[in-house]
Amino acid sequence: MYTLKKSLGQHFLHDENMCRRIVDLLDVKEGMRLVEVGPGGGAITKYLLQLPGVDFKAIEVDTEKVDYLNNTYPAIAGKIIHKDILQADAPFTEPFTVIGNFPYNISSPILFKILDWEPLVPEAIGMFQKEVAQRVAAGPGSKVYGILSVLMQAFYKVTYEFDVNPGCFTPPPKVMSGVLRCTTLNNPHQIEERRKFKTLVKAAFGQRRKTLRNALKGTLPPAAMSDPMLDKRAEQLAVEDFVTLYRKYMLS
Repeated sequence: MYTLKKSLGQHFLHDENMCRRIVDLLDVKEGMRLVEVGPGGGAITKYLLQLPGVDFKAIEVDTEKVDYLNNTYPAIAGKIIHKDILQADAPFTEPFTVIGNFPYNISSPILFKILDWEPLVPEAIGMFQKEVAQRVAAGPGSKVYGILSVLMQAFYKVTYEFDVNPGCFTPPPKVMSGVLRCTTLNNPHQIEERRKFKTLVKAAFGQRRKTLRNALKGTLPPAAMSDPMLDKRAEQLAVEDFVTLYRKYMLS
């Protein structure tokens, strides 16, 4: 057996119907590459290993879980990358899908990691704390619309698929969970200077109660300050509006 480590944000899924629902979201194709983040005790791993014609890898930081998975699922031999996902290099050099019951304490950093890998990740399916999932899927005007909403939606179609009750986990978390499906839009806005776009979005939401004219004072050039779009607050701008600001003022 294995132990639960609170320090790693571990809540293990035990509801088999829910495991199958998550795996069923995958668009399985012959020869596809699939990476599971944080397999833990193998709740969905055992189903992923059964998918025909799939090149599977799992990224797991916890030595005890790595040993448990190797001992319990012989088919996983040689497929585990024993690393912290946030420190790991892309596991494949060709496109791969990401799936996982993401550790709640690092779920936002995992999304930033997926954004770093975005040219290689056509799809990501993940379980999050419900409020994080709602934030990523939120649209402009929502109180929870923020940095991750804009950055993820600039590159992916984000769909909130379904809720997951605390009782589906051991131990049950104190919050509801939600499953997101993120499908690539193939960089529809042609954002090449991703770091600059990220800098703009982070600065805009850094002082979300202020107008963008105040929030972006140190980020945009003085010439931008007369732009009427800056009369608004960050949460009022659609992804396309952020792209417009990026194109007009961040590329010079």
